[in-house]
Amino acid sequence: MKNNQIIVVDSGIGNLASVVNMIQKIGGEAKISSSLDEIRQAQKLVLPGVGSFDAGIIALKERSLDIAVKSAVKENGSLLLGICLGMQLLFDSSEEGSLPGLGLIPGHVCYFQLKDEKLRVPHMGWNIVKPKRSSILFDIEDEHRFYFVHSYHVNCLNAKDVSATTHHGYDFVSATESGNVMGVQFHPEKSHRFGMALFKKFLSL
Repeated sequence: MKNNQIIVVDSGIGNLASVVNMIQKIGGEAKISSSLDEIRQAQKLVLPGVGSFDAGIIALKERSLDIAVKSAVKENGSLLLGICLGMQLLFDSSEEGSLPGLGLIPGHVCYFQLKDEKLRVPHMGWNIVKPKRSSILFDIEDEHRFYFVHSYHVNCLNAKDVSATTHHGYDFVSATESGNVMGVQFHPEKSHRFGMALFKKFLSL
């Protein structure tokens, strides 16, 4: 495995090809893999995901990918980026299911509680992502727009883990960074130049 190659974790629940295509478009190298050894040894990992929380955790556990991902992060110091459901799976638990998450970032996933009847769930389409602090994924002085499709969002137990928020009825956490673990609720692989800029940041780490 090449040292600068990004491993896209293949749990069977993510838009893997789109992620790989975006990374390759900006000059990076990416490989879809479910190999436990490749995941444990990777310098950079991307965990995409779509669907429900419990289904996502089950998909990881069935292939022992949960153990490999946690080993990569905690023992190898690998950089991990979770996307959409992949971000939610980084947390302890979710209202959407009963199974525990990966527990890599303290917090809980909850359903949108919207008071404005004009707003819809799922939150779908383009929206502004506002960095809340110095971030390794965003330039804090710039405005960022990304594409979202989700009905649940994360609540970080520690405010320091919140790196960006987005407004949909209220401000919710749309990006998180905790040491070498990062997550984004939106889809950078569907977000054109904004997604390309984010992946370039991740590649450069």
